[in-house]
Amino acid sequence: MSTPTILWFRRDLRLIDHPALAAALAEGPVLPLYVIDPFFERASARRRAVLAAMLDGLRSATGGALVVRRGDPAEVVAHLAAEIGASRVHVTREHTPYGHRRDAVVAERLRADGRRLIGTGSNLLVEPGTVIKDDGTPYAVFTPFRRRWREHLGAAPLIEAPSDPDWIDGVDEDVAVDGATWPWADAVDALPDDPVAVDTDTAAALVRWRRFVATGLDRYADRRNDPADAGTSMMSTALRFGLVHAARLLADLDPSDEQHQSFESELGWRDFYADVLRRRPDSAWANLDRRLDGIVVDTDAAARDRFDRWRSGTTGFEIVDAGMRQLLTTGWMHNRVRMITASFLVKDLHLPWQWGARHFMDQLVDGDLASNNHGWQWAAGTGTDAAPYFRVFNPVAQAERWDPDGEYRARWISELGTAQYPAPMVDHAAERAEALRRYEAARQA
Repeated sequence: MSTPTILWFRRDLRLIDHPALAAALAEGPVLPLYVIDPFFERASARRRAVLAAMLDGLRSATGGALVVRRGDPAEVVAHLAAEIGASRVHVTREHTPYGHRRDAVVAERLRADGRRLIGTGSNLLVEPGTVIKDDGTPYAVFTPFRRRWREHLGAAPLIEAPSDPDWIDGVDEDVAVDGATWPWADAVDALPDDPVAVDTDTAAALVRWRRFVATGLDRYADRRNDPADAGTSMMSTALRFGLVHAARLLADLDPSDEQHQSFESELGWRDFYADVLRRRPDSAWANLDRRLDGIVVDTDAAARDRFDRWRSGTTGFEIVDAGMRQLLTTGWMHNRVRMITASFLVKDLHLPWQWGARHFMDQLVDGDLASNNHGWQWAAGTGTDAAPYFRVFNPVAQAERWDPDGEYRARWISELGTAQYPAPMVDHAAERAEALRRYEAARQA
């Protein structure tokens, strides 16, 4: 006899390539649920607007059956399970520190009622903890991790959307997700002015991906570092919210093609950083390499003023300012420029990498804790790379190399070349020397 179940959507807002959905439907009629967690209330208006649009798309995909409720997930999920008589709640497993804590509480609450939380599948290609050395220890450097990671990939487990899903309909939701009644008033009109990085449903995300496969994948390695060129896939937001699974992208890659291998490597970085965060949850906001905790950073009022100039894109360094303005306008920034702006904050301005990581997480529509914060640690020299502390990007040289015609800078800095554009706020050569002095002092200590 079939019994009602709940599929609790989180970072998997899709119906394809969804093992947890398949497991739920195999048991009986399914109530699709999304819980607006108080944890997300702190997100920026832009990120909330993106979520609202994606939930609207998911509600359409489920024929209006999606129930959206707001509150403590443990209470909401348990109450709804009792309301419809569901003994099992299905989810895609999550691996962030907060996700683990939340799911443990929800599972305990359900157990108290004689119900179960069932985790199936992952939003990663290889689940954290799977890729280990022969001696059973984890990898701390990406290149050897990737070699072993590839051995675990196998065939992509693609699953088509259910043709006639048995949704449970008619259950009241307490939050409407269309623009007129979305509960976050400041989020209604906060979608980026330039929707270059945002798709709001799986169909649109797959159109973007197929376009990239047809026009960009075969030249990806050659073009991906050029911020003025549309040479990247722009799939990061869809991956972050789970409109698509990385397995769907992997299936279109030819492992013998060097251009495709370069793209595959980026998927590997995503899994690598998730693996690092899973085994070292403290590294979300603390140095992964604790030996460098003694690096002297500036946090006084003058430091705050420098931070404000950095985040507003008024440093006087063109490639930095162009990137920060792209971020403020669109909620997205080219990856090469993310590295340049991050290096400038920690190495030229001597500010805590956590300040920059928080700003990025607030502004980026594709903000992912593991990738964002460990990317910042890579730039800061405190993370997974073997010896990056002495790597200091020269923002002028980077601009000349990756934006030689100035197209990217001109696109985002309207006053470029006029008296209104500020002079460089620091002397890069002097600040590079100061950064190396501080890092070397911390290493010696």
